[in-house]
Amino acid sequence: MLINISKEEFFERLKICLAEALITPDPDEGVKIKKHYVYGLQGLCDLFGCSKATASRIKKSGVIDAAISQAGKMIVVDADLALDIMRVRRRKKW
Repeated sequence: MLINISKEEFFERLKICLAEALITPDPDEGVKIKKHYVYGLQGLCDLFGCSKATASRIKKSGVIDAAISQAGKMIVVDADLALDIMRVRRRKKW
């Protein structure tokens, strides 16, 4: 019972519980990866540090098609995937 324990014993048990919670992940929770998206040609410009014309050329070239989702005029780019694709492509070129 919580009322009958001393302050020191309470803090000792609290330390143990916190250590177990930090060390052992909850099996019900999967690994959560937060995605980073950019939107539109302006998002591509900001991501690659280039002009809109260059961003449009990159998009039209099909190099980063795996990272792009487009519905009508709305363009959504998975930024991490696009950067990885460009990084790998640059290595192959050299």
